[in-house]
Amino acid sequence: MIVWIIFLATILLFLALDLGVFNKTPHIISSKEAGIWTLVWVVLSFAFSGVINWLYSTNYIANPTGIKPAVATIKYITGYLIELSLSIDNIFIIAVIFASFRIPQKYQHRVLFWGILGAIIFRGLMIYFGVVLINKFSWMTYLFGAFLLFTAFKMLFKGDEGEFEPKKSFVYRMISKVIPITSHTEKDHFFTKIDSINYATPLFVALLVIEVMDMLFALDSVPAILAITSDPFLVFSSNIFAILGLRSMYFFLANMLEKFSYLEYSLIAILSFVGIKMLIVEYYKFPEWVSLSFIALSLITGVAISVLKSSEEN
Repeated sequence: MIVWIIFLATILLFLALDLGVFNKTPHIISSKEAGIWTLVWVVLSFAFSGVINWLYSTNYIANPTGIKPAVATIKYITGYLIELSLSIDNIFIIAVIFASFRIPQKYQHRVLFWGILGAIIFRGLMIYFGVVLINKFSWMTYLFGAFLLFTAFKMLFKGDEGEFEPKKSFVYRMISKVIPITSHTEKDHFFTKIDSINYATPLFVALLVIEVMDMLFALDSVPAILAITSDPFLVFSSNIFAILGLRSMYFFLANMLEKFSYLEYSLIAILSFVGIKMLIVEYYKFPEWVSLSFIALSLITGVAISVLKSSEEN
């Protein structure tokens, strides 16, 4: 329990420094600044694997399944890469939401900051209940595996679907029924008062829509990580580090997503792999290095093909 408290306190400290020190004044985040912070979070995420190795080689964390330190480290890195890769589509949706509600660039960081806090709470609940279900009902593993395969199949044959329109979403309609919505932003405020009536600003609406979309994406990513391990701390820590890096990655990749068009096939391959892994877990268990190697190779291949095709087109 002490390890969990220290971990959560450290994450909250990082977020407090982020909003209260490094981004105290709203400003447009340049590609250079976003790139630096993306690198910082990636380095911190991989460095934490050393902490994982140390924790699982001592008695500082509950380890009922007796996972060896080296295996725990690989499971953490694999879970982190899965969550990071599945966040690519999330970045695209965030860009669409900001464009739809015309959120000024200098206020986008504030929206994503509070969005991450909500995501941490929701992911924590999903992981907790997911672990409980898998441990209590072994057949849930097959259900999660089938769901991941269905998701991969749907991504592969989705065809030309209409573009996501936030203002026509269920969330937007529900918010408008509860509180009036103004189309004008009031600096970085989520609410404003007009003629003694409280209105929700586009920042608040964008925040809620992003939160709901994150919940939907979590339905894919959480079962995918549970295919790697059902250890709560490994699942939660790998998930959280990926989410924390997502914000900086958004500002770094938002304008370059079209260049990585073939990365979607990497995500399909990853979802298919972990889905199959869950379905055959009773008959064959892939070595940890196989899972990590497959996921890393899928991502590298998707990026490489995207860059090559982009270069040929130009």
